[in-house]
Amino acid sequence: MRTPPVRAERCLYFAFEESPEQIVRNVRSVGLDLQKHLDSGLLRFESARPTLYGMHLARMNRELEEFKPATTVIDSISAFRGSESEVHSILLRMVDILKTKGITAVMTQLTPEGEQIRSSDQGISSLVDTWISLGALEANRERNRGLYVLKSRGMSHSDQIREYQITNNGIRLLDVYRTLKGVLVGSARRDAQAVQKKKASATAAGKLASKARRGSKAQGKSR
Repeated sequence: MRTPPVRAERCLYFAFEESPEQIVRNVRSVGLDLQKHLDSGLLRFESARPTLYGMHLARMNRELEEFKPATTVIDSISAFRGSESEVHSILLRMVDILKTKGITAVMTQLTPEGEQIRSSDQGISSLVDTWISLGALEANRERNRGLYVLKSRGMSHSDQIREYQITNNGIRLLDVYRTLKGVLVGSARRDAQAVQKKKASATAAGKLASKARRGSKAQGKSR
């Protein structure tokens, strides 16, 4: 099986909460090597305080004009300071700049755990085409990771919450495991899958034994 070619497109990463070194180190733990893209010149980090970009969007525009990326990452918009109307105005102008230049944008936002969608979040929703939410799934006294598509403009999408795992080889999205008790995640899913596998093995073994017995009887009759 041949590996598909990688598109050599530039990406500009605006980091407002972590240093480039921290980001490179952190994503390496899940099997992503950003250093090689930095070395090749396809990836560039711009790290600064979010308030600076809130007051000087001209600087961000200048970086986009200079580097000419196909994609930009803004991490994170929750780091912007100001009133809801000020932050929304900044994001509106930022999105307008990116759309005008034909640049795909990936923006992250941190929502405090257990907090419902705020009015400011609903304002952001009107600016983006696709909104993917990550959160914790609590069941059987354990926490697992869940993902679902909150909205995706102009396309159909699943409304299911999918369990995912962060591994040394990247992100692994798990199939939904349904039972009469509902959707199972974490250890409950693994236990149910183990029981199902054991039953399937027992059934397969029983069929083989039955086939062997029928074969023995047939041989006996032929004699």
